[in-house]
Amino acid sequence: MAEEPTLDKLKMHSPDLSQDNIAKIRELFPGCVTEARDEVTGKLRLAVDFDHLRQELSDHIVEGGQERYRLDWPGKREALALANAPIDQALRPAPEESLQFEATKNLFVEGDNLTALKLIQDTYLGQIKLIYIDPPYNTGKDFLYRDSFASDQVTQELAAGERSEEGARLVANPEGNGRFHSSWLTMMAPRLRLARNLLKRDGAIFVSCDEGEQPRLRLIMDEIFGQANFVADMVWAAGRKNDSRLVSVSHEYIVCYARDAEYLRENKVVWRQRKKGLDEIYAQYERLKRRHGNDYQAMTEGLKEWYRQLADGHPAKAHKHYSNIDNRGIYFAADISWPGGGGPKYEVMHPVTKRPVKVPARGWMTPDSNKMEEWIRDNRVHFGETEESVPCIKKYLKDSEYQTPYSVFYQDGRAASKRLRALMGGDLFNFPKDELVLQEVIEMMTEGDDIILDFFAGSSTTAHSVMLQNAADGGNRRFIMVQLDETADDKSEAYKAGFKTIPEVSRERIRRAGKRIIEGGDCHADWNRDVGFRVLKIDTSNMKDVYYRPDELKQSDLLDMVDNVKEDRTAEDLLFQVLVDWGVDLTLPVRRETVQGKTVFFVDDNALVACFDQGVTEELVKELAGHEPLRVVFRDNGFVSDAVKINVEQVFRQLSPTTEVKSI
Repeated sequence: MAEEPTLDKLKMHSPDLSQDNIAKIRELFPGCVTEARDEVTGKLRLAVDFDHLRQELSDHIVEGGQERYRLDWPGKREALALANAPIDQALRPAPEESLQFEATKNLFVEGDNLTALKLIQDTYLGQIKLIYIDPPYNTGKDFLYRDSFASDQVTQELAAGERSEEGARLVANPEGNGRFHSSWLTMMAPRLRLARNLLKRDGAIFVSCDEGEQPRLRLIMDEIFGQANFVADMVWAAGRKNDSRLVSVSHEYIVCYARDAEYLRENKVVWRQRKKGLDEIYAQYERLKRRHGNDYQAMTEGLKEWYRQLADGHPAKAHKHYSNIDNRGIYFAADISWPGGGGPKYEVMHPVTKRPVKVPARGWMTPDSNKMEEWIRDNRVHFGETEESVPCIKKYLKDSEYQTPYSVFYQDGRAASKRLRALMGGDLFNFPKDELVLQEVIEMMTEGDDIILDFFAGSSTTAHSVMLQNAADGGNRRFIMVQLDETADDKSEAYKAGFKTIPEVSRERIRRAGKRIIEGGDCHADWNRDVGFRVLKIDTSNMKDVYYRPDELKQSDLLDMVDNVKEDRTAEDLLFQVLVDWGVDLTLPVRRETVQGKTVFFVDDNALVACFDQGVTEELVKELAGHEPLRVVFRDNGFVSDAVKINVEQVFRQLSPTTEVKSI
């Protein structure tokens, strides 16, 4: 009997991270890795000899378990296994729920974020510059993500009424629960582990939390990201609360870890943010210029008077020392003396009185008297009315707009709710994060086309912030939002407004925010105006079970299994599962063409070519090879004959030898 022709098949599931991690250990300690029989499948897999590994990492004889500093909780092993376990799910495109599906570089993934993080591992490995998340705070009133994983705990929860028979994905976590902190840690740990893989070496993660879980969040992030990569606990003072009998807790935390702090230091990477209140100062400067023309003295007096009238809490008042104006702009008269004292002393003449000015006690800031004269000629030295005062060096506001971010900052927590209420026409979200605060985080550490990820998207504040910053500085940053397909409570304002799910509200916020930003007109000329998003929904695999477990196929199923693709899946569904499997950018443009009567997809012209139709001929194969794509994929049973299937790889070797050929 002739042997069945075969092409290399795509695996169509997320990577098995446990096997990848073991392979990395084998590179360092080959003797610590062996083979063992998988208890479930019976197949041989790589396995670690942990006793041997412990000995490799010790300089003395290891006899047994030893006490060491670490974070433990009931469910920790489950969380680690959950992060490593492969899945066979798919991302299905939803163009009708997207905005500018074909053109946008932004993503909105609907479904469980643990699954989403696994599905995008290959595509965005080491590609994300900034991750911001605002996970459930575990106040005792929150619902936590309940991940499906076999354990005795599921049985206990069913008996206690904490989980429905269907296995709800959001479960209550009341403070009286004996696993109160453990449940939260078990939810967070696998997601943080997977998130770390996605960060660029100069990337960072920012996690919002309150005082309830901040100590444990620090410990688990120390373990996952490394204590040496801790950057700061940013303290967000959001306004006074009078809801406590002891201390009014009026702040939250944003915990920040770098992916590789040593890399940041070696490459002299700095984070900077623009000072607040500058736009108001520049606006007043323009008003004074229109009123006084080139009368800089009158402009200076007008600016000082404007500062005096500002409220003490106004952000511009922090810069009131920038109160002088000349032909270059706004400046303040800074110290011109030698730092620390003992500097050079020489004669400097007052430009009006022509007499020597008073020399600073610490000496001049430059030992070069010719350089000082050059500064004076260039009008960069501020003199008093007479020679009796020490001159100053002019420091211009336009040269000092950015500063190192402070770890403590104030932003009224009610302001974001008011703005979102105005945007959405009602209180559709409780306690939304402030888009202006996140915009500052985005500004201080991202630029260009950096990618920002939020896998607890909620109301998509992060997407709003990305668009705001792009509009401000002309960047073309991209966002990836991930939100659970959670139904809206039928008593909620969102439901009453016509939204059936939280993702629907989240996407509508992006639509309205983008529209408002563009219509506002104050957009940087270099911004590409991308306010769209490509919606991808998590679903079961597009492939029938036989694709993953052919050994379990029964004789009676043979006729049904001629086609290994589920009946309700489209060619577009298959295309995006191939993109995920191959690790191809999920926002690349897709062109659909009819070639020799068959539907063919061209992803970014020749990054990938796919044809999932039946009856593929050798002539079609040759025409596609003529495009010289980087990758090409066909349906395994889509060829008109076995002979054509056998010749596919030979055709590409002759016409396009660098093309990678696969089938599904």
